Amino acid sequence: MTGTTRTSADLAPRRRRLLFRAWHRGIREMDLILGQFADRNIDKLDDAELDVFEALLGVNDRDLLQWVTGETETPPEFDTPLFRRVCAYRQDDAQC
Repeated sequence: MTGTTRTSADLAPRRRRLLFRAWHRGIREMDLILGQFADRNIDKLDDAELDVFEALLGVNDRDLLQWVTGETETPPEFDTPLFRRVCAYRQDDAQC
């Protein structure tokens, strides 16, 4: 997979920027996890969820990958319903 599968032309600037950031993480695994989640959900997130997603995009890739894979415990401030959706999405996608 080379990247996003959706167009960002119909998105507001903030959503477009978050979609881009989700696909340009630095660690390819996080590109795929966050990028694919964003492709399918960025247009459905409300403003509060966008705030949480933006905060997740600010986390160091190695830390975030360890949280997503369950290798280390997720800090309480990041253990949000949206983060759990990202984790569930990754697990669902891995089973496909």
